[in-house]
Amino acid sequence: MAALPETMTAIEISQPGGPEVLKPAKRPVPKPGANELLVKVAAAGVNRPDVAQRLGFYPPPPGAPDIPGLEIAGEVVAAGPGIEGGWKIGDKLCALVIGGGYAEYCIAPAPQCLAIPKGYDMVKAAALPETFFTVWTNVFERGALKPDETLLVHGGASGIGTTTIQLAKAFGAKVLATAGSDERVKACLKLGADRAINYKTEDFAAVVKDFTGGKGVDVVLDMVGGSYLAKNLDSLAVEGRLVLIATLGGTKAEANLNTIMVKRLTVTGSTLRPRTVAQKATIAVALRGRVWPLLDQGKLAPVIDRTFPLAQAAEAHRALDGDHTGKIMLTVG
Repeated sequence: MAALPETMTAIEISQPGGPEVLKPAKRPVPKPGANELLVKVAAAGVNRPDVAQRLGFYPPPPGAPDIPGLEIAGEVVAAGPGIEGGWKIGDKLCALVIGGGYAEYCIAPAPQCLAIPKGYDMVKAAALPETFFTVWTNVFERGALKPDETLLVHGGASGIGTTTIQLAKAFGAKVLATAGSDERVKACLKLGADRAINYKTEDFAAVVKDFTGGKGVDVVLDMVGGSYLAKNLDSLAVEGRLVLIATLGGTKAEANLNTIMVKRLTVTGSTLRPRTVAQKATIAVALRGRVWPLLDQGKLAPVIDRTFPLAQAAEAHRALDGDHTGKIMLTVG
């Protein structure tokens, strides 16, 4: 294998602001530490946390690169000492990373790496880690969704939403999904949602009540936050679980605490990026055993809206803020 270059092209956030602050720059190629792999990136996902970081609202955790990008696919070109999982130079993989994905080379902790599913190209593989890690840990671990239960997912046409619909259906749940246009409602139904709700023309809480015969849903996966809190609580069944993963609709809200007590509700939430490698490794083990076989068999797949070359990361962020269904991706090289 040819010697690695000293520098690489990466996308910097020149200052907090709009998509235009994303600028190509030259950076040193990072060096892998213990149990880390250096991956020559072929594709990277664009996600809401990247936007929050660009705006200055979601700073990288201590020790993380300031380059955005939380999921990649590519080829291992160097390895640090003590590699776990049998990974070696030349392997192709996808990985959840703590940052640095918008670049030609990126460090990936070996325990957070997963095999490329059968028949997948690099773009399709790079669309998996961030959303599948997020959905698994929040819907199936924190939300404890069980077969024959009912789930409501907000933002059903987003990368998180399209993944949630497919995974919940694959594991035997009923799914309701909200979306912001009739076209995106149709996309949710095509993915398997039992009922899709245009939140601009329908009251999702009323639809939930009607669909469930007044019982309510067992789990709500919410990325809106504040402005949806009261209606989310009203939409839950007795012993229901509300899982918060983002706050696009605000960080503060008033709630009727009696609703929580009388229905014995659980209100929880999480962020993924600050978790330890060991914690993320536990999620990776679950995905490898429970979800990757379904990907290999073609029973579910990421939905990709469009791709952009790395140098057009700003355009990719504009697309994420616009009307899209599924994932926005970057291609590298």
